[in-house]
Amino acid sequence: MKTPKRILPLVEDGLVDEVISQLMSGKEATVYVVRCGDAIRCAKVYKEAAQRSFKQAVQYQEGRKVRNSRRARAMEKGSKFGRKEQENAWQHHEVDALFTLAKAGVRVPEPFGCYDGVLLMELVTDENDDVAPRLNDVAMSAEQAIEDHAVMMHYIRLMLCAGIIHGDLSEFNVLVDEYGPVIIDLPQAVNASANNNAERMLLRDVRNMNLYYGQYAPELIETQFGEEMWGLYQAGELTPETELFGVVEAIEQSADVDAVLDEIKAAFEQMQENQARIQAAEED
Repeated sequence: MKTPKRILPLVEDGLVDEVISQLMSGKEATVYVVRCGDAIRCAKVYKEAAQRSFKQAVQYQEGRKVRNSRRARAMEKGSKFGRKEQENAWQHHEVDALFTLAKAGVRVPEPFGCYDGVLLMELVTDENDDVAPRLNDVAMSAEQAIEDHAVMMHYIRLMLCAGIIHGDLSEFNVLVDEYGPVIIDLPQAVNASANNNAERMLLRDVRNMNLYYGQYAPELIETQFGEEMWGLYQAGELTPETELFGVVEAIEQSADVDAVLDEIKAAFEQMQENQARIQAAEED
């Protein structure tokens, strides 16, 4: 296929030899399958801020540190230089998160570097060397759902121990290869200790996983791993080896029914939005 304009500099620099096909187009980036020497990888081309449809990006960026004080001031002022630096920070944040999580033991695609808004990383494949399917496209038994849900709770725990919350975790941001789930799409990853929205986002991530795997094993829907993890994290007692049970001690107080209904409604709206986005990408 014709080489996209944003990937041309990587071809000229010898980082990419050929663009094979477009893999998908999402709210924040378009992903291509590329050949780099003898290796087949993927190139994630980030969309410009004006083209991204990622909602409320500011709340995800809260608490992120910028080491260079000049850049930090420019980003705060919103100057042209500051906006460019904000874009660079948004893109490189995913690379940093991928390296951090891989080191922590979370299965994520291996990153190879980010060049002018293009992230080169591992192409996750199945046992036939085809592109691994999204979790949303995988059917499973109740036993498999319980096993994979446990794996995802373990990964979320490892992420939290590393100070990171995915923030947008759903069945559309998880691939499944022959070894199990692989977490993808991390530019919006949240700083667990410095973001005021961290607890809410963690609980939402876990709830999304409960709802998805709960289609096959309904007993998973009511588990409380998110609340359990957050409580232990706040108390400084969460470690990668902490045994989790998915329950928390009941607090005697009247239930806020409206709040619960709002949460359920928000979860289904998010699911519908994700499905619409995937359908639109497939029709392109």
